Amino acid sequence: MRLSVNTHSQTEMIDVTSLVQQQVSEGGMDSGLCLVFVPHTTAAVTINESADPAVARDILMVLNKIVPWKEAYRHMEGNSPAHLKTSIIGSSETIAIENGRLVLGTWQGIFFCEFDGPRTRKLDVRLLRA
Repeated sequence: MRLSVNTHSQTEMIDVTSLVQQQVSEGGMDSGLCLVFVPHTTAAVTINESADPAVARDILMVLNKIVPWKEAYRHMEGNSPAHLKTSIIGSSETIAIENGRLVLGTWQGIFFCEFDGPRTRKLDVRLLRA
């Protein structure tokens, strides 16, 4: 299943947990694995705390310090920092499914990470029977 994600800033983290869980529920998967994949070189996906939105802001703040926009990058499109941040975070996550629910910790959520927005992005969700 391919989902559409609209981003609104150059860098942001969007909690997509409910969208992914909806795909699990609609897919009728009781037990197995859920693969979440971002088919872009300037966007990523990660699992982290979703209870406090300050965590996502802190992650972006540190990534922006580690990989600044103004640097002597050689990539001609001018979005090398987005490529680097994507490589640091990663393009996929695999989550167990039990009793039709994603197996996540109490405070965990799945985040789509935009590093070169705003854009309309894709998010692939695949359900794998165990």
